[in-house]
Amino acid sequence: MKRGFYLAAAAVAALSLAACQKSNETAENAAASAGGQTPAVNAAQDAVGAAVGQVSAATAGANTLQGYVMNAAMGDMYEIQAAQIAQQKGKSAEVKSLAKMIQTDHTAAMNQMKPMVTAAGQTPPAALDQRRQGMIDNLNAAPADQFDKVYLTQQVAAHEESLTLHKGYAENGDNADLKGHAAKVAPKIQAHLDQAKQLAQKMGAAN
Repeated sequence: MKRGFYLAAAAVAALSLAACQKSNETAENAAASAGGQTPAVNAAQDAVGAAVGQVSAATAGANTLQGYVMNAAMGDMYEIQAAQIAQQKGKSAEVKSLAKMIQTDHTAAMNQMKPMVTAAGQTPPAALDQRRQGMIDNLNAAPADQFDKVYLTQQVAAHEESLTLHKGYAENGDNADLKGHAAKVAPKIQAHLDQAKQLAQKMGAAN
């Protein structure tokens, strides 16, 4: 009798896990649907992507070597690409200045991390995942008069995710070199986040 109960409980747990994974995949796909027809659709996609990113950063990213490497590397790649776009399309000098700083700091972080990733036997991603590529596509599609707000909204969400990732791995990671890297870059990410929030509030962007 007890054996039957345990088997039933295990089956329920497996079904719940499968449903959760399916739900996450659905959210990821929704966030990755780049190039929505309207700014409102794109903003909704970015919001879903932000929520998915926070979960990913707080779970696998903060607790596993592969999860940390993949998320940190793609986070740097996204930040660099978004910053390049912002320096070209941004209207505000403050936004362009923030983007330049972000590009410089994340390029340095990416270059510093590469030999550590190789030493850890990991292979960094060659391109953005669908979720982050969707954010880049939505940024490129932002109307000129809304670009700065879209960029800042994305940056607040992305840096909150990145802070969760790096602080989490600095505390919970199992690779000493990458734990040190995570702890080292976290203060700069916090500085980026603080500035992005201040500008977002000033410009009336969602944060």
